[in-house]
Amino acid sequence: MLKVWGRASSSNVQKVMWTIAELGLPFERVDLGGHFGGLDSEEYGRINPNRLVPTVEFGDGLVMFESNAIVRTLARRDVDRRLWPTDPKAEALTDMWAEWAQLNVTAHSTALFWAVVRTAPSKRNPELIDKHLAMLTKSLTIADENLSKTRYLAGDSLTIADINFASTLYRYFDMAIDRPDLPHLARYYKALTERPSYAEHVMVDFSSLVAHD
Repeated sequence: MLKVWGRASSSNVQKVMWTIAELGLPFERVDLGGHFGGLDSEEYGRINPNRLVPTVEFGDGLVMFESNAIVRTLARRDVDRRLWPTDPKAEALTDMWAEWAQLNVTAHSTALFWAVVRTAPSKRNPELIDKHLAMLTKSLTIADENLSKTRYLAGDSLTIADINFASTLYRYFDMAIDRPDLPHLARYYKALTERPSYAEHVMVDFSSLVAHD
């Protein structure tokens, strides 16, 4: 059984938990980080010297941190390769879009989330918010164009590319920001919200993370 260390409201933990749920793997999750604390404990430092979340104990002696590496490992270990295609071309495209999502979407989405949600209203910087939103919109427009041709980001089935990409979309669509009309992205996101695994592990209330004056 997998043991996942990390609070449910962490976007990186959500990425891992969504993958686990899609693969139907048994797990135990331990709340850690944020208001739960525990990152500075001696026990946790032994398995993750970075003292961040998530950390996953695989049950066979393997212990991993870094959410993207964990997601790839889970997908590759799946005998049916449901999230990681075996066809060489499909595999290459999946890897490409997964990397693109991490570098171009997650980074900008996280920066925007901090500027809008994790910063108290009186301290928010409108210019900074506009900057991050513009950068994120540029990437989401690329995704929208690609999603006009495929059901999911890297093809017609859910892959790790979607895990990397869509794990931040719930927050994007729930934040009080002006969003451009991206119809293919909207269609894609709506379909994801109807997946039980996404609804349970990604559409997590983040009110505890909101900064107040």
